[in-house]
Amino acid sequence: MIPIRDVIPSRTTPVVTVALIAVNVLVFLFQLGLTERGFDLFLLTFGLVPAYFSLVSVFTSMFVHGGLAHLAGNMLFLWIFGDNIEDRLGHGRYLLFYLVCGFVAAVAQTALAPLSEVPMVGASGAIAGVMGAYLVLYPHSRVLMLFPFPPIVFELPAVLFLVMWFVVQFLNGLGTLPIFGAAGLTGGVAFWSHVMGFVAGVLLVRIMRRPERMTVDWWDTPHRTGDQEIKRKLFF
Repeated sequence: MIPIRDVIPSRTTPVVTVALIAVNVLVFLFQLGLTERGFDLFLLTFGLVPAYFSLVSVFTSMFVHGGLAHLAGNMLFLWIFGDNIEDRLGHGRYLLFYLVCGFVAAVAQTALAPLSEVPMVGASGAIAGVMGAYLVLYPHSRVLMLFPFPPIVFELPAVLFLVMWFVVQFLNGLGTLPIFGAAGLTGGVAFWSHVMGFVAGVLLVRIMRRPERMTVDWWDTPHRTGDQEIKRKLFF
C-alpha cells in the first residue's frame, strides 16, 4: 500500500516542508553527478558514521540519501504529514522539531552499533518524528491509500496506518539487536532510528504544539444573522 495524501487541509503555506524537500532533492541531484567512487565518498563524508561520530554529520546525514527509491519514499511521507505539523507548530518550531527528532533518531541508532563504519543517511528518522506528531495531533484523520495491483484507492484511518507502520519498524528493529546478531555493522535499514524518531515526535509535539492552533476557524460565504456573522469551528 502506498499513501497518497491525508484529508486534513493545511491553513498555512508549508514553506519549511517545501524547503526541506527541495534541499533533499537538490543534494540528491548533486550526488547523481558524481562518479561511483565520488558518490561513496560523499556518503562517508556527509553521512553519519557511528565509529567516527560527529554532531555535524548527525545533521548533514538527514539530507543525504542512498538512492532514488530511498529519497522518493521519504519525501512522499514528509509531504503527506509534514504540512499539517508545520501548520500546528508554526514554521520556526516545526524546523526545530524536525531537527531534534532527527538528532534523537540518529543518536539512538548510533548507540546500538557505536563501532560501525557504515554511514547512516536519510531523513527517515526526522520524518518518523513528524509521523509520531501526526498521530498525537490528528488521530481521527484518514489517509488516502493506493493498492497498486490491481489499482485501488481507499481511505484508511490515520491512527491505524501510523500504528501499523510503527509496529513493523519495532518488530524489524528487534531482529537487529545485538542478541540476534551484529546490529548495524553490515548496513541495511536503520529501524531503531525510525522507532526512536517516532517516539521523540510523540513526546516532543506535546511540548511544542501551539494551544491557540488547536481549532480551525473560518467563515462561510458572508451571511449574517442580525449583525453577527456565523462562525463555525472544526476540532481536530
